[in-house]
Amino acid sequence: MPDLPERDISDIVLIVDDIPENLSLLHDALDESGYTVLVATNGESALQRARQSLPDVILLDAVMPGMDGFEVARRLKADFATHHIPIVFMTGLTETEHVVAAFAAGGADYVTKPIRPAEVLARISAHVQNARQMRQARTALDAFGQATIAVRAADGKLVWQTALARKLLHDYFGTGEKETPPRLLEWIAQAIACRRENREPNALLVAEGSRRLLATFHDQTGDEEWLVVLREENDASAIESLIAAFRLTQREAEVLYWVSLGKTNKDIGDILGSSPRTVNKHLEHVFEKLGVETRTAAANLAMSKMRGA
Repeated sequence: MPDLPERDISDIVLIVDDIPENLSLLHDALDESGYTVLVATNGESALQRARQSLPDVILLDAVMPGMDGFEVARRLKADFATHHIPIVFMTGLTETEHVVAAFAAGGADYVTKPIRPAEVLARISAHVQNARQMRQARTALDAFGQATIAVRAADGKLVWQTALARKLLHDYFGTGEKETPPRLLEWIAQAIACRRENREPNALLVAEGSRRLLATFHDQTGDEEWLVVLREENDASAIESLIAAFRLTQREAEVLYWVSLGKTNKDIGDILGSSPRTVNKHLEHVFEKLGVETRTAAANLAMSKMRGA
């Protein structure tokens, strides 16, 4: 048997099969390799045990009486709690349509019967390693207070999110933990189209009073999911980012900030307690430091820096 990577002793495998001989063969092989093994003999018990134990991988028989493996997989993938668990199908049906059905139902891999324990162990080990890396990455994002979500490209479903992302989505869009806000979905679709054309998508800016939510588009994962990073900012943090980016004075950064939001010199003067003439003088200094000649160019540079801060 080939050497397999070291694993956590907590790795859990759920085997779902209605044939006792298959369960026995797989249970003994996995148990001997150090896995914690759970078994289920039908679809309903498989769903229940998966929700209760959240195994690291599920080894699922495709053909069972009652609820078959394809339906079990669809229900697991539709459940927010179990969606992330990799599913390896076991089937004697090697016809193309059944293999396609396994992947369409959410399967990550498949093995054919008669079962070869060495092959099953190797495949399970690979999927457990991948799942652990994703879990560690998500845990790290949570620990560092990152607001990140993953959205499935095929149907726009919100697959996972960090705790901070969940709060921001609720605060700005009023959505539940399983919903992708329509406005965010529309922007993601546009961003995906940009990426396919090798163009960098614009960020999404959602304003609510003095608070703003900035969404930026990141790379696609191996699971056909797109990562979106959310960041909340306010007037003060945006002005600080302009000071750092362009070496502006506090007042110059304030003027540039309000210009980027479409304010006139008179508006800015009212906000800052200055005359329009003084605002214009600050703006001349801003133009010189940014190397631009128009308000529009200055505003565009400012927005670019604030979005990337």
